[in-house]
Amino acid sequence: MTACVAGAQNINAAGATFPEPIYTKWFAEYAQAHPSVHINYQPIGSGGGIRQVSDGTIDFGASDGPMTDQQLSEAKVKVMHIPTVLGAVVPIYNLPGISNDLNFSGDVIADIYLGKITKWSDPRFAKDNPGVKFPDKPILPVYRSDGSGTTFIFTDFLSKVSPAWKAGPGNGTAIKWPAGVGGAKSEGVAATVRGTPGAFGYVELVFATQNKIQYGAVRNEAGKFLKATTDGVTQAAASMKAMPADFRVSIVDAPGAGSYPISSFTWLLIPTHFIDPAKGKAVADFLKWMLTNGEPEAAPLGYAPLPKAVADKVALAIKTVQ
Repeated sequence: MTACVAGAQNINAAGATFPEPIYTKWFAEYAQAHPSVHINYQPIGSGGGIRQVSDGTIDFGASDGPMTDQQLSEAKVKVMHIPTVLGAVVPIYNLPGISNDLNFSGDVIADIYLGKITKWSDPRFAKDNPGVKFPDKPILPVYRSDGSGTTFIFTDFLSKVSPAWKAGPGNGTAIKWPAGVGGAKSEGVAATVRGTPGAFGYVELVFATQNKIQYGAVRNEAGKFLKATTDGVTQAAASMKAMPADFRVSIVDAPGAGSYPISSFTWLLIPTHFIDPAKGKAVADFLKWMLTNGEPEAAPLGYAPLPKAVADKVALAIKTVQ
């Protein structure tokens, strides 16, 4: 009994809400199999995860947007990115009387948030949705008010498909939005969209499906309108020619007819060296377990598992954690 208590590890982690459902499942299952290790995860958003791991106030972080070179250089600890699963961000809307799943082009979405498209009667909606009669109703764009990896993925996509967006707000976990209102976390965005006829927003696919929120299709790089699916996310990942050594990569607007365009990896932000070697070993052991036991659970929860080539590279990277 004494030996068990002496070896007990309480590991504190925080960050992205995007992968929270699968992380919650993984951490609980790992604790069942390893009773001496408890991972406490706080879903505070990617911005918070980056900040806290950089300050050394948590054992590891999580983010849907990779840390920038500047963030990595300013961090008090050396941080490595470990990709875990892939997911998608979807456009949600509230248009009473319209039951169709709507189509959205990326440049149209960008212009909604740039304040250039202000009404649902704008002809660009009708062009992408033949036969749908749109109301002459104002659009209320809704965005995440907290530092969010979901926002990073969404704005990374907008920067790829809209020169005006790239030159203006750009991408990031927190940006200066030209138009609209903010909501805290996905719950806040969804609540505002649901409660406001004419509203438009974005959430992660898992959140939309779990909460039965209507979401639209997005035009991909090949010109096809696709609704988000794990298969579409997998195809976006498969289009990647080579994974960088540090695993920081963007797969938004990936080529391929079957690629869903607002797809992304999500990462754990792991210090490469732990002051407590036992804690470092516990984290490394969890990461190994994640690759073998956790990845098969991705698809049932609405995520895509890591492609094998990426998983093999991650396995090698985990060996350097100490």
